[in-house]
Amino acid sequence: MTNQTTTGLRSFFIIWVGQLVSLIGSQLTGFALGVWIYDQTHSVLWIALSQIALFAPHVILSPLAGVLADRWNRRTAMIVSDFGAGLAVLAAAILYLTNHLQPWMVLPINFLMSTFAALMWPAFTASVTLLVPKEQYGRANGFVQLGEALPQIAGPALAGALYVGIHLGNMALIDFGTYLFSVILLLAFVRIPRPAQTEAGKQGKGNIWQEMRFGWDYIVQRKGLFSLLMFFLALNFVTGVMNPLFTPLILDNWKANVLGYVTTFMGVGMLAGTLVMSTWGGGKRKVYTLLGSGVAASVFLSLVGLRISIPLIAISGFSFMFFVPLLDGSSQAIWQAKVHADVQGRVFAIRRMIAWSSQVIAPLLAAPLADYVFKPGMAEGGWLAAILGPIVGVGSNHGIGILISTLGLISILVCVAAFLSPEIRNVEIDLPDQNATIEAPKGLDDQPAD
Repeated sequence: MTNQTTTGLRSFFIIWVGQLVSLIGSQLTGFALGVWIYDQTHSVLWIALSQIALFAPHVILSPLAGVLADRWNRRTAMIVSDFGAGLAVLAAAILYLTNHLQPWMVLPINFLMSTFAALMWPAFTASVTLLVPKEQYGRANGFVQLGEALPQIAGPALAGALYVGIHLGNMALIDFGTYLFSVILLLAFVRIPRPAQTEAGKQGKGNIWQEMRFGWDYIVQRKGLFSLLMFFLALNFVTGVMNPLFTPLILDNWKANVLGYVTTFMGVGMLAGTLVMSTWGGGKRKVYTLLGSGVAASVFLSLVGLRISIPLIAISGFSFMFFVPLLDGSSQAIWQAKVHADVQGRVFAIRRMIAWSSQVIAPLLAAPLADYVFKPGMAEGGWLAAILGPIVGVGSNHGIGILISTLGLISILVCVAAFLSPEIRNVEIDLPDQNATIEAPKGLDDQPAD
């Protein structure tokens, strides 16, 4: 292994450690804000709005973030991201500790945190191509997923206990400290070289608006990538409706500590999936791993509403989360192999903007579907109770579970439709690999002036 490769892998793992620590802190704040806002409002709509505030910046600002990730050194982009998100968390802590926090304030706080996070994702994922050999992309993405899974194991159970003991404000202060830790690691130990300019990169040069448009044009010109993006757009719409439902499903039937335990168990499932992905790296045809994992995850999602049962919800959630890293890691490996390294910031940002655009609309459907269709429908004498009551039981508390199961069935259909698309099935064959060529490091600190 060359010295350049060794240095790149070391930088990758240092970034990974910093992000792991900050994600654990973010789990604490995210859990606490979700429980706090539901305690204050008892409203699915408020949870949906808070989640929209988290997703909206990735839709609105991702094109700009992608341009900055390609224009700046990617280490600089990650430092700005972590420091800015940390300041937003600090604001939440101060507002709570001074008794000024109101439910509506969670929305701008989430929006600010997500605004800076929108810069982190294209910078980090595009850096993988520069730091890790191509044959290790699948495993590296498995580690990225592992960094997201580990906080979901310790985070929720720890957050459930801390929420009772030290409350939201002190939990947010801990989160602020984790962001500072990540910034210090980036400043002291990480060096990321710039990619050599390719012909695609030269074509993408221009003003900010032209460079933002370039990412979209790049994807549209490659039918396989565009079709894969449309698949994730549809799949994310379904999961976007589902995301605000899990917390009410648990809290309507059990206490907040149960939510922490179940979420932790689901995190164990994600950990198991990431360990498989980081060890295996996905199949030779990663698109088959992607689609197969999507079907399997959707099947387990569809089982959630069969009973109001902690073991069933926990096992279904564990299995659903197990397949998510295989799905996402395989997709990421395909994009990293097929997109030129010096334009990945812009392309990946547009990709996230499109794939997540449904998350701004879909959560708004959760509240009316739950409150006006499925919960009354499963109540005594409801129209759904007459059909499904003999199978799953009668009661409005069954409504959200049945809605989640319905979304799981829709997800299965989306995955089957994707498999029937030749553009998606053959994306790895039809598009050539774009191997990254890395420029030699420019001295001890290879960060050019920004």
